Amino acid sequence: MNERLSRDLVAHIAALARIDLNEQEITHFTEHLEKVLDHVGQLEALDLESVAPMSHPYPLTNVLRDDVVGPTISREEILTQAPDASEGQFRVPPVLGESP
Repeated sequence: MNERLSRDLVAHIAALARIDLNEQEITHFTEHLEKVLDHVGQLEALDLESVAPMSHPYPLTNVLRDDVVGPTISREEILTQAPDASEGQFRVPPVLGESP
């Protein structure tokens, strides 16, 4: 990165993100953000014209196991353990002031 990242810019970004940083933290993050931006600059300089876009760096096929139905607990058994149930469903307190 040619242009040095300023402490004022880091403080401004922290203020926009509503992150309260003290002077020592501003210095710390300024140094670390400069390193990150330098690395990004190195990546941007790479010639990737001959590299095909990809979603994963390794040629993987479906790595998930097959869905197999296994033993389950009945709805009635689950509802008997609930603090409050009605009509086959869990009852929960109202949300955001809604009336029951």
